[in-house]
Amino acid sequence: MKHLPSTQSLRALDSFARHGSVWKAADELNLTRSAVSHQLRLLERDLGFQLLNRVGTRVELTEQGMGYALDVRRALNTISGSAARHASRGVSGTINVCCTPGFAASWLCARIYDFREAHPDVRLTIQTPHRLDDVSNPDVDVFIAFGYGYWPDMQVELLKEVDFTPLCSPVLLNKVTSLADPADLARACLLHLVDDTDWENWLTVAGVDPALARSGITFSDMNLVYSAAMAAQGVAMGDEFICRGAMANGALVRPFDIKIKSKNAYYLVVSDAKADTSSVRAFTAWLKEEVMKNDAGPMAG
Repeated sequence: MKHLPSTQSLRALDSFARHGSVWKAADELNLTRSAVSHQLRLLERDLGFQLLNRVGTRVELTEQGMGYALDVRRALNTISGSAARHASRGVSGTINVCCTPGFAASWLCARIYDFREAHPDVRLTIQTPHRLDDVSNPDVDVFIAFGYGYWPDMQVELLKEVDFTPLCSPVLLNKVTSLADPADLARACLLHLVDDTDWENWLTVAGVDPALARSGITFSDMNLVYSAAMAAQGVAMGDEFICRGAMANGALVRPFDIKIKSKNAYYLVVSDAKADTSSVRAFTAWLKEEVMKNDAGPMAG
């Protein structure tokens, strides 16, 4: 190579590697698909080896391409973390937080101004991921991810374990003849996030045929599930932690006492390159304290 690849082409490769498609990379980078494809072609030319395999309309990384993309991701994380460290004077600078949609909308957004008041010189950005366990974006400083807790080469800390229980609007209880027993859910509409797994697990524990979980409506976003539940459209399998506010004000109620512990949990995930910046330390300390305060509060039944 006679010169280093452009930053734009490296970001195009990283985004394509994370999302697996040109159009998703274009959406993330605010570029056209042709612009992303052009950047990838230029990068291949500059590197002198093949990054991509093209089979018909499908494009995928070669083995060399995957290895190079991983190195690029680490380098971008290092550059971003270095910039944040050197730009910070005290608790200042910027911090980009990537948080699961349900946690962000139902819990974090209701408390975030407290962090702003405590750290007025920190400019905060909050975004949501394409997948609940995605921690690959090098532009993000702190991830609040929902998963098993295994993210190699990242600093991972358990934030909150999750219990799931059916939740619905009190208005729905007046519409349905009876929800005195879990078997009565056959007369209600079940609301699902992505798949039927959580409902299948709960129905099994409750002694009801798990085949009932195949009924109802499936949503791609937890906010949609809770919006439908609060509008009395059905019964959601709810996360007690992030639904605590809705349960406290009566927007959602728990028709049964049975709950199940999720195999997944909320985790704080930070790259080594960014963990020591003052803004990241301030935000993670504040977040953990808020979660502990929330745990100490009263729980609506």
